[in-house]
Amino acid sequence: MDSQFLIRFWGVRGSIACGGPDYAAYGGNTSCLEVRCGDKLLIFDGGTGVRPLGDVLLREAPLNASIYLTHTHFDHICGLPFFQPLFNPANHFDIWSGHLAWPLSTRDAVHTLMSAPVLPIEPDIFRAAVHFRDFRAGETLEPGDGVTLKTVPLNHPNGAAGYRVEYNGKSACYITDLEHTGPEPDPVLAAFVAGTDVLIYDASYTDAEYEKKRGFGHSTWRAGLRLAEVAGVGLYIPFHHDPAHNDEAMAAIEVEAVAASAAAGIACIAAREGMVVLPGQSL
Repeated sequence: MDSQFLIRFWGVRGSIACGGPDYAAYGGNTSCLEVRCGDKLLIFDGGTGVRPLGDVLLREAPLNASIYLTHTHFDHICGLPFFQPLFNPANHFDIWSGHLAWPLSTRDAVHTLMSAPVLPIEPDIFRAAVHFRDFRAGETLEPGDGVTLKTVPLNHPNGAAGYRVEYNGKSACYITDLEHTGPEPDPVLAAFVAGTDVLIYDASYTDAEYEKKRGFGHSTWRAGLRLAEVAGVGLYIPFHHDPAHNDEAMAAIEVEAVAASAAAGIACIAAREGMVVLPGQSL
C-alpha cells in the first residue's frame, strides 16, 4: 500500500471565484483540497475548484471517496453540480458536513442548491452512489485505511467545522471560515491544531481590512500566525484569499507573512492553485 500523505490545492479563494490574468499566479477558484492518504482519497470542500479536480479524477474510476464540507455556504458547495465523477455510476461518494443543527442536514443543503429556481437540475441526476452524511463538529471520524479525521466547531455565521487529518504519523489541519475571537488564540483551537505538520488557515483579510469586516466570519494572516506560534505548527499556509486580493496584493501579503513567520521560526507559504504539500516534509 502507498503510504504517501499528500495535499493538493484546487481552490484557494474565498467568497466568490475570480477570473482573468490578475489572478493567474495564486488562482481564482473557491475552496477545494485533494488529500491522499495512501490509497484513500479525501476531498475537502466543493467550491469551484472541485470541477477541475473532477476532470482529473475521471481517469481513476471506479472511485470510493468522501467529500468533507467545512460548511454549506455557496462558495464551498457551488462546484458540486459540475463535479463530473458524481455522474459516473461506477463511483461511490459520501458527502459529509458537521455544522448543521437538526432538522437541517447535508442532504437538505445540497438539495437546496440544486433545485429551482437556483439550478435546473436536482441531485437525482447524479449517477454515482451518493450518500449524504452528517456529524456533529467535535466528533472524530474514521475514514478507514489508517486515517483518523478529527473535527472542531469554528466561529462562523451558521457554523462551520475544522478538520485535522492524521495519517502515517503526520497531520494536517484545515481551518477555514472562522473568525478569531480576540487578540489571543482560542485555547480550544490551539489544542486542536497543536503540533500539526501543516496548518491551512483562513487568512482572508489584513489586520487593517479586518477592522471593517468584523462579524463577517473570517480571519487574518497575523491571527493565523499567532495560532501557529502557540500551537507549535510546522508549516503555516494562509488560505481563503479575499477576491479583492489580486496577484499583486497577494504577493505583497505573502512577503510580509513569510518574513513574520520566519522571525517566529515557522515556515510559511500562501496557498496557490496546483500547489502540492507533503506533511512533514520541507517545501
